[in-house]
Amino acid sequence: MLPARTLTGLLLGLAVLAGGVAWQYAATSSPDAVPTSTDVALQRLLALELPDAQGRPQALAQWRGRPLLINFWATWCAPCREEMPLLGEIARQQPAGGLQVLGIAWDSAANVADYAGQHRAVYPLLVADARATALLAALGNPAQGLPFSLLVGADGRVRRLRLGAFQAAELHEILVDHSVANGSKMR
Repeated sequence: MLPARTLTGLLLGLAVLAGGVAWQYAATSSPDAVPTSTDVALQRLLALELPDAQGRPQALAQWRGRPLLINFWATWCAPCREEMPLLGEIARQQPAGGLQVLGIAWDSAANVADYAGQHRAVYPLLVADARATALLAALGNPAQGLPFSLLVGADGRVRRLRLGAFQAAELHEILVDHSVANGSKMR
């Protein structure tokens, strides 16, 4: 019989080895096999109901199963305001069931309503609450900078993160690369 210390060391070694094998499998297997922490945070975000600019609650789950471009912004953020016409252009180009652009404002409902009225928003503008802003770090934005965007596939997986405003050519290239231009599904 082995001494207790040797047996404990052997069991600890086997546990470490098993953990290493599991980590190696997760690291080398298909990215679809294990959701990332960003994907998990996204699912928590999509489970929320947030008010629109008129105060009506909107379930983010209504857009599950579609490619999404989720843009966190604020009326007081100059780069956010500069980016919004581009996002509106992308939203207008999408056929029914295509890419859905969503704006989630880190702002007051009154400010968002005023902005939407003055600039004729063509995509849904929602107002973030503490639950949504608390998810920013887990979504890949620990500094909570704005604007911040997530490109999400129809399968609910995060495809791309972007801190800072998009330029038109860059956004069009990203959408083509991810096969979401003109409404095609990204799975």
